[in-house]
Amino acid sequence: MIRSFGSVVFLAAALLVSGVANAQSWQEGKHYRTLDNPVRTASDSGVEVAEVFWYGCPHCYNFKPLAEAWEEKAPEYVNYVRLPAALGQSWEPHAYAFYALEAMGELDKVHDALFNALAGERRPLNSAEALADFVADYGVDAQEFVDTYNSFGVRARVQQAQSKIRGARITGTPTMLVNGKYVVSASMAGSHENVLQVVEYLAEQERAGAE
Repeated sequence: MIRSFGSVVFLAAALLVSGVANAQSWQEGKHYRTLDNPVRTASDSGVEVAEVFWYGCPHCYNFKPLAEAWEEKAPEYVNYVRLPAALGQSWEPHAYAFYALEAMGELDKVHDALFNALAGERRPLNSAEALADFVADYGVDAQEFVDTYNSFGVRARVQQAQSKIRGARITGTPTMLVNGKYVVSASMAGSHENVLQVVEYLAEQERAGAE
């Protein structure tokens, strides 16, 4: 029994040391980028973790289940938000759709379906009308969707999101923005899994620095 207990203690210690070493191996300028001019976060409390995505991005589609699993177990101090990117003109309708559905309280009904249709099936849902017909199949009122899509409030939300994305000098998706200060992508971190490890490390650092 003593030998077994000792083995468990040794294993736990090894994992702890490995975790510390792994955290210390994340290097600024290599695995993540620090912004010279931080962008504003939605809240002054907690640590904001923003997922910058596009519904039509196959990499975002693959990253989605990993990010959702991380979000589910994230510490309470993490404020997880999604920022739909409009890095090209063809992306704009999907950013508008995201904020329209969010404003209507209908996002949960269609979020997964939009990813499947745009990134998975590459369906041509590139206008308010085409998107309205699509979301109607999921119980969303089509006319209300179009009206909300074209509203001043949604236009303002889209513009705010794009201003934040431009301010962070983000040029691809998926990209994670931690507390308006740090940018992490798979091309920097090495993999989607590593992205979330770096994000967790940076969020912990931000939390510790605020205490």
